[in-house]
Order: sequence, then C-alpha cells, then structure tokens
Amino acid sequence: LKRSHLKVRFCTNDSQKSRGELVGLLRRLGFDISEEEVTSPAPATCQILKERGLRPHLLIHEGVRSEFEEIDTSNPNCVVIADAGEGFSYQNMNKAFQVLMELENPVLISLGKGRYYKETSGLMLDVGAYMKALEYACGIKAEVVGKPSPEFFKTALQAIGVEAHQLVSV
Repeated sequence: LKRSHLKVRFCTNDSQKSRGELVGLLRRLGFDISEEEVTSPAPATCQILKERGLRPHLLIHEGVRSEFEEIDTSNPNCVVIADAGEGFSYQNMNKAFQVLMELENPVLISLGKGRYYKETSGLMLDVGAYMKALEYACGIKAEVVGKPSPEFFKTALQAIGVEAHQLVSV
C-alpha cells in the first residue's frame, strides 16, 4: 500500500493502549508505520472534546491517559469512558454517575461499546457493559466514538483529507 502512494490510515478500537504503544507493537511485528497513520478512539475523542468545548471526567485505562494530556479536565461537563480494566470499581463508576447526574445536560462519551473480549486469562467485560450501566442509571444515551461509529471514521477521513466516497476499507 505504501509503495502505491495511496493515503493509508490504520484504524483500531483499542482503548487500553496509546497510539505510541500500538505503533511500537506493530513495528516489532515488521510494519512500517507511524503514530500519525493511526486512528484510535482516544485521539478521535480528544478532537470531539476540543471542538465542543467539553471538559471530561475520565474513566479510562492508564494506558491511554497520555492521549488526553492536552485536554482540560477541570470542572467536568461530561464523562468519557473507555475500557478501564481494573479501574471499573464501584467507587469509580459511582463517581462517573455522580458527575453525570450533576449536569443539566449530561454527556457520556464511550470509546467503544463491546460487550466482552478475550484475554489469555479468559473472557473480560468490555466498556459496553459499563456504558449501559451509566446510560440506565442516568437515563441518557452515550455517544460512541470507535468502530463502527461514523464520527470515528470521519476523524480518519479528515486526517488524510479524503471524502467517504473516495475510501476503500480493508
């Protein structure tokens, strides 16, 4: 693909690793790839937060926290939830719930909506289960940023400067 001089974008739903970590892994596997060629839910969410002037309460995995370094998290006016792994404690979920309930117009953004995934230790609950819990408790609908969300793919298209009708997806 790179020799063809086509614009290439790698899209992933991973919400536990930063783009830097993902690129490092792919490079070790022999891929010629840079962070600028990767679209993942965290930076796509950051773009949305900046565009809408949102300041999130973050319930995310420590592995992607670096993606949110330039985002103002003071006085939160929304909640961003990702696959937080061990961070999905009652205390952390309840704090996200409290933030949402205190807002006049609560906004919940989820970096995915998967039900579960498989690790070597077995099946693991994914972000979707926790997202649904907050939706139910707060009486709201989450905005999903990640595959198959149209907003997710729009950020990839904008990054390479093409329209959807010019795209070929593999």
